[in-house]
Amino acid sequence: MSTSNQITPGMTIELNSDVFRVESVVKVAMKKGTPFIKTKLRNLLTEKVVEKNFKLDQEVKEVFLEEHNLEYLYPEKKDFMFLDIDSLETLVVSLKILGDKVNYLKEGIGLKAMFYGQTIFSLELPQFLELMVVKTEAVKEKSDVSGGTKKAVLETGAKVSVPLFVEVGDVLKVDVHANEYIQRV
Repeated sequence: MSTSNQITPGMTIELNSDVFRVESVVKVAMKKGTPFIKTKLRNLLTEKVVEKNFKLDQEVKEVFLEEHNLEYLYPEKKDFMFLDIDSLETLVVSLKILGDKVNYLKEGIGLKAMFYGQTIFSLELPQFLELMVVKTEAVKEKSDVSGGTKKAVLETGAKVSVPLFVEVGDVLKVDVHANEYIQRV
């Protein structure tokens, strides 16, 4: 158990059976009245940010998230199957946890998952992936404009803007976090 005086940004705490990451902490001292700790907390399941005040020296339950390495296997109805590399157990992850990351899932891709107990709170894709172009937007006329772009659909379903010279079948290096084309491989 920690106390409210020890709360720092980045810390993970449990309140009312929910797990929160501390976004900010301010100690408020008043001329009249008792000082308190004002925090902004992000719910790790819902991503909703809430403000919470704590009395000085109030007990707070700090929790430690475990990092696991997962490998994407395949979609299962509206969920997705992963293999925990360390324990060799299969895990079902909902679309709610994956969010937009689902656009970059390809069989065999490794991800980092943050767990508290048996609950997955977040998944992190690698920064860069190499993916094949399966469809590109038609260019109406040959253009001499340098720096022109068109939309391309990758094998995972993700859509990115690419230079005009990129064609179907090309393998691209893509920045997954920024959803941007980096280079043709």
